[in-house]
Amino acid sequence: MTLVEKILAAHTGKKEVSPGDLINVKVDLVLANDITAPIAIREFRKLGVKTVFNPSRIVLVPDHFVPNKDIPSAEQARILHDFAHEQGVIYFEVGKMGIEHVLLPEQGLVLSGDVVIGADSHTCTYGAVGAFATGMGSTDIACAMATGDIWMKVPPTIEFVYHGKPKRWVTGKDLILYTIGNIGVDGANYAAMEFCGEAVTYLSMDSRFTMSNMAIEAGAKAGIFWVDDKTIAYVWPRARRPFKLYEGDEKASYLKRIEYDVSKLEPQVAFPHLPSNVKPVSKAGDVEIDQVVIGSCTNGRLEDLQIAAKVFKNRVVHPEIRCIIIPGSQEVYLAALRLGYIRTFIEAGAAVSTPTCGPCLGGYMGVLAEGERCLSTTNRNFAGRMGSLKSEVYLANPAVAAASAITGRITDPREVVSRKQETAEKEK
Repeated sequence: MTLVEKILAAHTGKKEVSPGDLINVKVDLVLANDITAPIAIREFRKLGVKTVFNPSRIVLVPDHFVPNKDIPSAEQARILHDFAHEQGVIYFEVGKMGIEHVLLPEQGLVLSGDVVIGADSHTCTYGAVGAFATGMGSTDIACAMATGDIWMKVPPTIEFVYHGKPKRWVTGKDLILYTIGNIGVDGANYAAMEFCGEAVTYLSMDSRFTMSNMAIEAGAKAGIFWVDDKTIAYVWPRARRPFKLYEGDEKASYLKRIEYDVSKLEPQVAFPHLPSNVKPVSKAGDVEIDQVVIGSCTNGRLEDLQIAAKVFKNRVVHPEIRCIIIPGSQEVYLAALRLGYIRTFIEAGAAVSTPTCGPCLGGYMGVLAEGERCLSTTNRNFAGRMGSLKSEVYLANPAVAAASAITGRITDPREVVSRKQETAEKEK
């Protein structure tokens, strides 16, 4: 069996499962947010069940429209608040919260070998720690809150092997954008994407979270990494409960195997209006922008802010654009503050926000007007995703985003920060 099949089999009580099997699965964690939880809570009430199956295995995170942007969002957040206190489930209030997919691994709530479901498509983020994690609808979440079970079809697994060592300024964001550009937004429909190869060993956990996060943009059910020393070093100190490690079999059957040499890969940019419309930054052309957003569950972690701060150091945001930077959690915010990144951003002329999904889904704090262009480190660039249907969103890594904020157009970070400058600034 593959890694995904091993995890699912263990959570069904079966010796083995195969792609296409319909199975009942015991879940380790159930997640919902301020958009999806109110629907799940309403459906939960209809079941006639008085209490959730296990309060310590249900997490509610208000993160999409909080701090409350208007009365409707306040009502949504209040539903979460009241249900959380009624049922005693894990709940993160404003001031303690973060973007859900940054917060849960950081807080040791998602662990290697887990089965995690969330009423949010980017729940697949947790595959970075070797968990099977996938998004489901709010009605499925309601049933899971009541029973601790889900039913699903076992997905086939596609093996993605990345050879070589990524170059400077190339991150997990570039590997996954390149992959989606190669296979398309439906290239892994209902499959699990398993990421492996030499290049993966060079990736930080933050980069791995980014890759798993965007597996859904290729249509995947999940995006997963095998557990290695980096994973254990991340998970072990944070874990709130015991966990079990799984490995796929050497003779496991994959739907297919796709290989890439990333040693010559440069930073990638996804053009409107699909994450698969990808070009290397050197071929982006002269695209002027109105806004830059650095953050989200895709690239709002500490390493992402570190990369952006390195580019912004002693430089300023172009006078004709706005740059919005959103740390993914309070812990990330505080660490960035201690390390001086927040000061660097503010001195550069960027706006720094409390953790929120905000502009990623066109919620608030960065909505685009008609005709405006935004370069963002988020995960989707569909028409109207960040505001007007006549606006445009481009996706890139934090280094490209920061460099573009400085020049006012989509820019290769190597144009802004030479290796010589980087060395000199590091010595200072």
